[in-house]
This record gives sequence, structure tokens and C-alpha cells, in this order.
Amino acid sequence: MKTGNTVIAPLVSEEASTSESPVPIVPRGIFTLFNNNLQNSISFPYDASVSSFMKKNYPETTKKEWNNWIWQVKNSIQTDERLKEIFGESYENVIGSLPDNHLPFRITPYFASLLNRFDADHPLFRTMIPAKEELTTGRGEKIDPLNEEFDTPVPHIVHRYPDRVLFTVTGFCAAYCRYCTRSHMVAKDNKSHVSSQSWDVAIDYIRKHKEIRDVLISGGDPLTLSDTRLEYLLSQLRAIPHVEIIRIGTKIPVVLPMRITNALVKMIKKYHPVMMSLHFSHFDELSIETKEACNRLADGGIPLGSQCVLLKGVNDSVETFKKLNHELLKVRVRPYYIYQCDLIPGSAHFRTEIKKGLEIIKGLRGYTTGYAVPHFVIDAPGGGGKIPLLPESIKCVDENGITLINYEGKEYFYPEKT
Repeated sequence: MKTGNTVIAPLVSEEASTSESPVPIVPRGIFTLFNNNLQNSISFPYDASVSSFMKKNYPETTKKEWNNWIWQVKNSIQTDERLKEIFGESYENVIGSLPDNHLPFRITPYFASLLNRFDADHPLFRTMIPAKEELTTGRGEKIDPLNEEFDTPVPHIVHRYPDRVLFTVTGFCAAYCRYCTRSHMVAKDNKSHVSSQSWDVAIDYIRKHKEIRDVLISGGDPLTLSDTRLEYLLSQLRAIPHVEIIRIGTKIPVVLPMRITNALVKMIKKYHPVMMSLHFSHFDELSIETKEACNRLADGGIPLGSQCVLLKGVNDSVETFKKLNHELLKVRVRPYYIYQCDLIPGSAHFRTEIKKGLEIIKGLRGYTTGYAVPHFVIDAPGGGGKIPLLPESIKCVDENGITLINYEGKEYFYPEKT
């Protein structure tokens, strides 16, 4: 059935694919864990262009398999040879082979189908496909620029702020962003989908530290875990009386939207309040499929926020951010942060001048709804935490009051109480 450019897929069963295609390198036991947790879901919409993309690149694949998120992970694209089979020979800047211990290349067939909807010079290609510039380390760049290991009292926990912790539960992602701030730990065999016993040490740390009221589950991407394993985490954390808020950081709705099954949403709802921070880079990521994923999460009562990295040549304009943020609000995702790109090795070609972020905030504030204006922050190198940056809005403060500058550059005076 078609509705405009939308195709409603037939009823799909989220069973493991029986395809005989080679299985890519993934965390040990990942498919066993996934297969133990699969359940049926209702139909999932897909863009009308998917059918021709599948016919060309996955001719033996059924729509049932395509809408199976495990099939998507299993058939991830991980080589430049496969990339060129799909997109042709127009990628002169693609790295033929990546050095050992370098962030590997991985995108899902779904995200490849999204890229296929655009011209070869579309900025989203740069966010996922490795370029030669990655191999040059610039001034100030470090493997762990935020010094997270320094704030790691036990494995998987980063305790930087007084009342909250980061809980890195896996090093595996469905797709690897080329500017990833945790490239030092993602895709490493010893950090991908570790045992529950390994998590228990971190959970016990949270249990013993009563000042912790907010836990951010991150990675890697937590939503690459099976429902069963994710529920284990949520149930253990929700059983701790002083944990008030649980958050999940993920890019899955963008790169693997069919992972957002009704069964997943139903399970998460049992452990509210649970919030999600979603990672977007560009308004063209808001496909029919991704909008469906966001709406499912929002319908499940999960507050959604967007965290976006400012990237040169990808989203470094007021117009791009305004359109992205407007589209996000339409699917109930609140623009929350714009991050200055972290100083990871090989990131210089992505980083803008800091004044560019200030320019974007200035171009948004007053010219669109306040809900569409995120905070521009730098996660301070060396472990200083997130520091907000604002365009100039205060001209002076004295004993008489404060002189303010509005979005049009006009001055206004607010008197002090005398």
C-alpha cells in the first residue's frame, strides 16, 4: 500500500534472517541474544525508493527481512568494496583500508538506502564514510579528549558531575559516526556487548552512591542490545530508590529506525521516567522511517531531546539548523544541544570556528520559537564538562540595573530594585 512516497510494509515478524550471506564481525553472541528476544511487530513504513534499492543491491532479500533490525545489523556495509558496489566509483577520498585500532567503518543497509536518495555530494555521506583526512592528527587532538577514563571509578561508569553518571553499557553501534567522541572505546572487541556480570559492578557503584539521581545509559549504542538485556539494565536501575531519572543516549532512530518496535517501547514504558537523547546531524535524516521511530517513542511517553554536533560542510549554517529543528519539533523531539566537535584524532576537517556556533544561536534566537533554540556547548577538553556559550546579550551591569541587547541588536534597560 502506498501513501504518497510512503509504503506500508506488510506485517513483519522480527525473526532472525535465514540468509546465507556472510556474517560480518559483530560482538560475540549478539545474534543469539537478539534472537532470544524477538517478537512480532506491526507494519513499519518505508520510503518508496527502498524497493528499487533492494532490487539492485539486495535482490534475494524480502521486505520482511529488510524490516528486521537484526537482518540490518547482520548485513551492515563495512568495506569500501561494498560501498562502491552500491554507490559506484565516485568516492576518490574514501580510505581503502583503515589502520588497526582506528574507528572502523559501518553503516546499515537502511542508511545506505537513505544516502541513495540524494546526490553523491550530499553532506550526510561525510558523516558516515571515512575520508583520508581522518588519518592526520591535528593540534590538541587526543584519543580520549574529554578524559573520561580519568573520571571512571569502576568499569563502565563515568562520574564527572555530582548527581549523575554516564553508564557505558556497550561499545557496539549500528553505524559509526566519523567524528565519534568515544572512538577510543567503540568497536573494540573487549568493550562490545559485555556480560551482565560486568554491568553489575557499575550498578553496585550507583547503588552505593546515594547522591546519584540521574543515570545516562550510553555506549556505543544501548539500543543495539536485545530487549531482554536492556530490560535487565532498566529494572536494576529502577530498583535503586535514589535513581530518579534514567536516560538513554542513542542514534538508532536515525540509522536503524526499525529497531524501534512496539515491543521495545512497551518494555521501556514500564520503567518511567525514561528519557532519550537522540543524535541528529541534518534535516534529511528525518526520513519517513525515522519519523515513524520518533513518533513511536513519543507515543510511549518517552521525552525526546536532540543532541547535534556542529560539523563543517554538514550543518554549519543557520538555515540548516532552523530546518532541522523545525522538523524535529514536528515529531516531538526537542532540540537540546549543539556540540562543538570534540578534539578526537583526525577531526580537523569537521571542526568549525567557535564563532560559527555562536552565529547559529544568534540566527535562531528571536527568529524562531524558543523550543527550536538549543544550547551551544563545548564539552571542555580535559574533563571540564559541558560549558554553554551564548551570543552577547548583556552590554553592562551596574548599580542602577542591566543593559540588555535583544536579537535585533537593540538595547533595553532593566532597573535594579532600589
